[in-house]
Amino acid sequence: MKKPFHLFDVYGIELEYMLVNKDTFKVAPQVDELLTKKAGELKADVENGDIAWSNELVAHVIELKTNGPTENTDDLAEKFHANILEIDALLQPLNLQLLGSASHPLMNPNTDTQLWKHSYSEVYALYNTIFNCKGHGWSNVQSTHINLPFYDDKEFEKLHAAIRIILPLLPGLCASSPILEGKITGFKDTRLEFYKTNQKEIPELTGLVIPERVFSKLDYHATIFEPIKKAIRPYDKNKILDQHFLNSRGAIARFDRNAIEIRLVDIQESPKADIAICALIIEVLKALVKKEFAVLKEQKSWIKEALFTILNDAIKHGEDSVIEDEAYLKLFNLKPTASVKDVWKHLYQSVKSTLHKSHHEAIELILEEGTLATRILKAVGNDTSENHIVSVYRDMQKCLKTNTLFKP
Repeated sequence: MKKPFHLFDVYGIELEYMLVNKDTFKVAPQVDELLTKKAGELKADVENGDIAWSNELVAHVIELKTNGPTENTDDLAEKFHANILEIDALLQPLNLQLLGSASHPLMNPNTDTQLWKHSYSEVYALYNTIFNCKGHGWSNVQSTHINLPFYDDKEFEKLHAAIRIILPLLPGLCASSPILEGKITGFKDTRLEFYKTNQKEIPELTGLVIPERVFSKLDYHATIFEPIKKAIRPYDKNKILDQHFLNSRGAIARFDRNAIEIRLVDIQESPKADIAICALIIEVLKALVKKEFAVLKEQKSWIKEALFTILNDAIKHGEDSVIEDEAYLKLFNLKPTASVKDVWKHLYQSVKSTLHKSHHEAIELILEEGTLATRILKAVGNDTSENHIVSVYRDMQKCLKTNTLFKP
């Protein structure tokens, strides 16, 4: 195993996109054709310089990720964008396009879902047997994952404590899934609304989304991994599922590679938006780890139930969610009662000087105009006809090609 990195030495970013048919706008389960066109043969993972491409659980979603750890996020948006343009060119003969945002607004998961049939298919098939992966929470979810390293238990303690504190705020920065099956759902972050319960058959896997108060490898195994292994045993007779793979909390410890993976970020309309959001989250976590806000003891004291209450409201209301928990706001030196947008504005101003200037424009637009979910809803207005929804999403789709943010 490679020597582990220290806190914030490197980063790993993963972006998931759906393939849609240009004419019908339906999801297109043809990622295998795309990967074959790129590699000359079907490969589940394709290295393309600094960015790698791979398949996902369902056949219409492709994942782009940093090809190994990267030392900074400054030029990542351009690198991801270059790969998106290359993919777009490969998709032209297939009459397909990539689409950003966390959920397809019209997809019927019962009729449109096809699972990946190639590598890892036995794992995916078992998951489907247990959970029925045709639901929105499985087949209509695209996210951004942020992987952050830790060197040892001491660093894990600091990083896990900081991440747990920040998780409830994430929907207020990056919610992008307000419409499903042609209907406004009432949730800015419908992806996370499904995330809470899509593994309800075995609740030990997701827990309460916010991870438990565990701050060492030993405690993590005892508190999280052991119950998961025990709960999955009756379903996984051949022992093909790994504990790291099964853990579905909003942030998961990957002790196999000494990293924590944050999973609650909805993917945006372009890499410019995604990487700016990732960079801001990373800078806020750095500030928390350095105790520029609350001290470590205060961060560690928060139970999952209290943090989940804040998260749950933000899933529904996004940046407009109002936080009335005085103790939580005090963590960030804020006075009683503030919206999630207010908290992010405060955090942005606190770390702006350390955030690369290339990210300022995107963050400031999000903080002023609202999350992508809010901007989509503004563009849709009262006209929820299928044609109008498609026209709005096609406008948003252009942002992938131009690497810009969506403005209704």
